[in-house]
Amino acid sequence: MKAVVYREPYSVAIDEVDRPTIQHPNDVVVRVTSTAICGSDLHMYEGRTAAEPGIVFGHENLGIVEELGSGVTSLNRGDRVVMPFNVACGFCKNCLAGNTGFCLTVNPGFAGGAYGYVAMGPYSGGQAEYLRVPFADFNCLKLPNDGSHEADFVLLADIFPTGYHGCELAQVSPGESVVVYGAGPVGLMAAYSAMLRGAARVFCVDRIPERLAKAEQIGAIPIDFSKGDPVEMIKDQTDGEGTDKGVDAVGYQAQVGDASKEEPAIVLNSVIQTVRPTGRIGVPGLYVPSDPGGVDEHAKQGMLRVAIGKMFEKGQVMGTGQCNVKRYNRQLRDMIIAGRAKPSFVVSHELSLSDAPDAYRKFDQRVEGYTKVVLHP
Repeated sequence: MKAVVYREPYSVAIDEVDRPTIQHPNDVVVRVTSTAICGSDLHMYEGRTAAEPGIVFGHENLGIVEELGSGVTSLNRGDRVVMPFNVACGFCKNCLAGNTGFCLTVNPGFAGGAYGYVAMGPYSGGQAEYLRVPFADFNCLKLPNDGSHEADFVLLADIFPTGYHGCELAQVSPGESVVVYGAGPVGLMAAYSAMLRGAARVFCVDRIPERLAKAEQIGAIPIDFSKGDPVEMIKDQTDGEGTDKGVDAVGYQAQVGDASKEEPAIVLNSVIQTVRPTGRIGVPGLYVPSDPGGVDEHAKQGMLRVAIGKMFEKGQVMGTGQCNVKRYNRQLRDMIIAGRAKPSFVVSHELSLSDAPDAYRKFDQRVEGYTKVVLHP
């Protein structure tokens, strides 16, 4: 079958790889109909992780069940399903507590597994024609079989729940003001989720005009940090107090205002400065324990200069960590079906799998208009 295979930094190719098979009675094989390129994939694409050549990318996957293991009980051939990027067992201590992003079963020696991602277990990615799904009864979320909402439903695998998770970590409540740093796909989903949760005002900070325009389109207040200090711009609009809550949807590859260099802690420190005393901060943006391309020796070891003293002084609370997609995806699916949510506004391009190498290049270079790319094998 055809799949998107990592070759070397800044290079992926469409290669022929072995089609997955049933390896355990609880497996299914899914024919992929939609899969998306994630900002997290770009970290591997750029060589900023320990990803080895040959890995098949793709952790945002939707498709049709074609083969079932003998132990699968809740699924049938022909079912349309979306898979959380978290591969989880459903029965370990963390899964039973709802922390499925930190499953203790699927990746021995490490808390958590994922499709097509470095260090996240032996699970091939879904930027391919077929995908093996382990513990399928637990990991597959059924969707209407009518083919509806394809571009909305594929976002349930990662970015819609992850944006919502950022708001959950920050405990965004009705009537509050919220700042979201980053207007990429996850940032836009965080801003959108904040409004779904009843936030009165949502500020969205970025420097790319197309992304800021999408933020404004959904009712957020765009803040262009290339034109000045976003902390001061937001405080000017909140009577000097700052926002009630904040979300960092950028992560460790954050850049200074003119994009001339990376400053990995700049967003964390800006959120701390922007959120008022006793406010809460959610960090779904990715931070890693090692970064081969880090700006200095500390950054290469995942150690950043964060203003923890200021955070302590202000009495703020910060929540971090990978999203537990299954905690949110069922309710978000039902909101899509009911017409109360349409996250696909963030999708900028729907392309064939063969277009993936060019799409990666353009997405990585922030070519105009490239916000979220969905591939169709």
